[in-house]
Amino acid sequence: MIMEATLQNSTDFILLGLITHPEFPGLIFAVVFSIFLVSVTANVVMILLIHVDSRLNTPMYFLLSQLSIMDTVYICITVPKMLQDLLSKEKIISFFGCTLQIFLYLTLIGGEFFLLGLMAYDRYVAVCKPLRYPLLMNRRICLFMVVGSWVGGSLDGFMLTPFTMSFPYCGSREISHFFCEIPAVLKLSCVDTSLYETLMYACCVLMLLIPISVISVSYTRILLTVHHMNSAEGRRKALATCSSHIMVVSIFYGAAFYTNVLPHSYHTPEKDKIVSAFYTILTPMLNPLIYSLRNKDVATALRKVLSRCPSSQKTRVVDMSRKY
Repeated sequence: MIMEATLQNSTDFILLGLITHPEFPGLIFAVVFSIFLVSVTANVVMILLIHVDSRLNTPMYFLLSQLSIMDTVYICITVPKMLQDLLSKEKIISFFGCTLQIFLYLTLIGGEFFLLGLMAYDRYVAVCKPLRYPLLMNRRICLFMVVGSWVGGSLDGFMLTPFTMSFPYCGSREISHFFCEIPAVLKLSCVDTSLYETLMYACCVLMLLIPISVISVSYTRILLTVHHMNSAEGRRKALATCSSHIMVVSIFYGAAFYTNVLPHSYHTPEKDKIVSAFYTILTPMLNPLIYSLRNKDVATALRKVLSRCPSSQKTRVVDMSRKY
């Protein structure tokens, strides 16, 4: 009661968490922390492999390294606070902290939308125009794609964050979520936000339509090209290069479709939190695992690096023994 009275006179919020009153917070902490650790480790390893192994210095892997960077930052803006709240009685987040979470979340999810679309274009050029691939996907164009993805995502953050946080929040300060997601925050506003929510809905649909259109056109052209291939081996290789990206796109856009496209009548706070947990906690872990397990180049590069570790240790031991 004292905390509620204090918070009504402050600008801070309370995050109620993924489960409002968990019976086993320690177990939830252990599971979420394990996923967080695997996700960060897998993405960092993916980034290092792409920069260390010369065979992975291609446009496809350069774009993949950017996806891993986005996923690493993405999971780091929500999960550490969630883990802290699981062990703390005071689940407070400051007004600035909430604003920063919203901005970074919008920037990264928007950037990932665009990047996945551009990765589909990269696969289209590789399969349908292989001879022109070095020209159409040179270093300058790849950098332009990456910068465009980050800028496109940040525009979403710069547009929606100031409007969301400018509404008066004069009632309860309890956000029924584990991080500051816009729909959950807007429920606390003491003014009508329906017009803003409609405009935000239109903006999100537009942001989804642009990359989905690129993905749809790219894979339609890829399938047509594969269909006309005479070599069965060529078909297999072409589809193998696209399968990992298709899986990642299906997982990410499936969750995004539920969040941003389905009408409010299909939403409940519990469903929203589960879907949000899926694409903020699980998706950053699944992306590098899908690409590493289904990709021979990445698997080979990882084995190569791991095989160096024991040999380098043996060399050190031999050198030390020779010294003494």
